[in-house]
Formats: sequence, structure tokens, C-alpha cells
Amino acid sequence: MTRAEAVDTPDDGAPETPDRLRRRASRLLSQLTTRSDRLINEGLARADARKWHYAVLASLQECGPGSQATLSRRSGIYRSDMVSVLNELTERQLVERAPDPDDQRRNIITISPQGRRHLRRLDKVLDDLHDELLAPLNPAERDQFVQLLTRLLDHHSRTS
Repeated sequence: MTRAEAVDTPDDGAPETPDRLRRRASRLLSQLTTRSDRLINEGLARADARKWHYAVLASLQECGPGSQATLSRRSGIYRSDMVSVLNELTERQLVERAPDPDDQRRNIITISPQGRRHLRRLDKVLDDLHDELLAPLNPAERDQFVQLLTRLLDHHSRTS
């Protein structure tokens, strides 16, 4: 149990969170993010993967090959962390590195056939994990929830 969860759970196990806290979207998003991260990280670990692996493979599959800097922008992974993620994926033969013909100082990263298969497997793992995360919502509510989160994130990404 995290420290934040402990604050919300008294000794008898019954939640006693004040209503004014339960009405704060920022607090609810933060708590849901904590639970979501734990669920996704543990689920991907059981599949011998990390969320950054998925982000890079999905980016390569959907948007095509790219440099480390391009992949960093697409996936939201810091450039300083991208090298270690790509090293892990290369060691597993999930991506291939090749010199950029236009700039020999740079590598172009491409998803491998094995990486495509692994990505399909991770899609299934994440589908199951999201079913667990969003279990209380029906399919229409899930779609609406994702649309609303996307709209909020897009708005705040543009303004920051």
C-alpha cells in the first residue's frame, strides 16, 4: 500500500475520504494514475516488457522508422533514456539500427519482424489490463473516458 492509499484507508478498512477530496479531478486523476501505472507495469513485466518498449514499438509500427530524436518526440521518452530503451530492444532483436544515409552520425531505427510479433502480443496484454482497469465502465463509457482524457491532454500539451 502506498502512503497516499494509507491516508485514505483507516484501520477498519472503510474509506473515509472527505467529499471535497473525492470531487477534485486532479486528485482522482493522480490516484488513478498511481493504480494504473502499477497495474500496467506489473502486467508488462509478466510479459517481459516495459511501457517504454511498447511506446517505441508502437511508434515504429504506426509512424515508420525514425532517428532516436524522432522516437523520443513521438513516444515522450527523454532522449537521455532512449539509448538504453533502444539497447534493450536491439538486444532482443525487436528493432534494427542502421546508419542514416543522409547523416552518418545518426542511426535510423526500424521495427523488426520479431518486434511486430512482440507488439501484437503486448497489444493483447494491454487490452486485458485495460479491461481490468476500466472494468466498472461499459464500452461506450470507456470510449468517452478516453476521448475526454485525450481532449484534456491535447489542450494542456498545446498550452505548455
